[in-house]
Amino acid sequence: MATESEGEEDVGRLTGNQYLVVDGDLREMTKKAAWSVSSCKPGNGVLPLRDDNLETYWQSDGAQPHLVNIQFQKKVKLQLLVLYVDFKLDESYTPSKISIRAGDGFHNLKEVKTVKLVKPVGWVYISLSGTDPREAFIHTFMLQLAVLSNHLNGRDTHIRQIKAYGPRPNPIPNQPFHFTSTEFLTYAALR
Repeated sequence: MATESEGEEDVGRLTGNQYLVVDGDLREMTKKAAWSVSSCKPGNGVLPLRDDNLETYWQSDGAQPHLVNIQFQKKVKLQLLVLYVDFKLDESYTPSKISIRAGDGFHNLKEVKTVKLVKPVGWVYISLSGTDPREAFIHTFMLQLAVLSNHLNGRDTHIRQIKAYGPRPNPIPNQPFHFTSTEFLTYAALR
């Protein structure tokens, strides 16, 4: 899913993908979340991050780090964070180093991941899972994206879209098994 550049010195650097492709067992989790940003230019606040229009963007206004906060009403499982950024259009406004933080609220955020972007154009996939394969997702009330630096030492930043994905719940409540195929789901319950 993620487009990572090859080479020892480029490990962990992301470049982007033109098309948004997400596994079918994931769903977008931020539709009912409360969004806030540390700063913005008038007309370029939270709404352009959520409007599904790649022509609009959030533009920060102030000193770095620039923050996007996503708060949930209940604890959620998150597995993937996806951003749309475009170096060709935004140049020095394009983020080059991003920190992803999670926690119960502003008081106890912990860094989950730091990612370097190399002139990204398109969707950038950031896995929120840990290095341990048993940790496929994180449990959190709040997710914070911090833009630590921009390309060409830019001051303000442009991000065109942000989406966060988590695992789909088991469609049959109180079922000990997680059925994924249509054939199994057909016979999973008695009428």
